[in-house]
Amino acid sequence: MDIYDTIHRRRDVRAEFTGEPVPADILHRILDAAHAAPSVGYSQPWDFVLVRDAGTRSRFHEHVQFERDTFAATLDGEAAERFARIKIDGVLESTLSIVVTYDPARGGPTVLGRHAIADAGLYSVCLAIQNLWLAATAEGLGVGWVSFYREPFLAGLLGIPDGIRPVAWLCLGPVTHLATVPDLERHGWRRKRPLAEAVHHDRWAAADRRTVDS
Repeated sequence: MDIYDTIHRRRDVRAEFTGEPVPADILHRILDAAHAAPSVGYSQPWDFVLVRDAGTRSRFHEHVQFERDTFAATLDGEAAERFARIKIDGVLESTLSIVVTYDPARGGPTVLGRHAIADAGLYSVCLAIQNLWLAATAEGLGVGWVSFYREPFLAGLLGIPDGIRPVAWLCLGPVTHLATVPDLERHGWRRKRPLAEAVHHDRWAAADRRTVDS
C-alpha cells in the first residue's frame, strides 16, 4: 500500500473488530515498525505490553465505562446524544491490546536533545505509536486508541513499575472494513479542519489563509 494511501486510510476503530486473532508474523512486523521510530537521543523510551487475557481486558473495560459515564455526565442536549452513539467496545471485541509505555529514565542520565524540551521523550513514544498504527493499517488491520482511563489504574492493572508512564491502550485486530469517514465526523462530533487553516507563513497569523502552494 502506498504510504499516502495508508495515512489517509488509517482510522480510529471502535466498532468494526471481527474478534479474529492477529497472526504472529504480522504482529512481529507491526511491532518492529513501531520499534523503528525515531527517538530523542536514540533513547528508544517505549515498551509494548501485549494484553490478551480476557479478564484483564474486562477489568479495563469496566474502568473505561466508568470514566466514559463520568464524562457523559458533563454533556447535555445534542452533545450527549452524539456521544452516546460512539462505541468503546473494541477493548472486548478485539482479541489483542497493546499498551505503549514511556520510560523517562531510558537513555539517561543525560538524554541528548532533551535538556531544553522535557517532553521530547514522550513525543518519541507518540512517533512509535504512529508507526505502529500505520503499519497495522498497511497490513489491513484496525487500531483503536482508548483514552478514557486513569493512568494509575492502568499501571496497577498491568504491574507497570513506578516512574514508567502508560501512554496508550491500543486495541488491535482484523476488521470488517475501515470506515471512509472518521467516526467522530460521521457522528457529528467534529469536522475535519481545512489544511489551509493550519498553515502559517513565517509567523503565527490567525488571519493567514494562504495555501501551502502560495
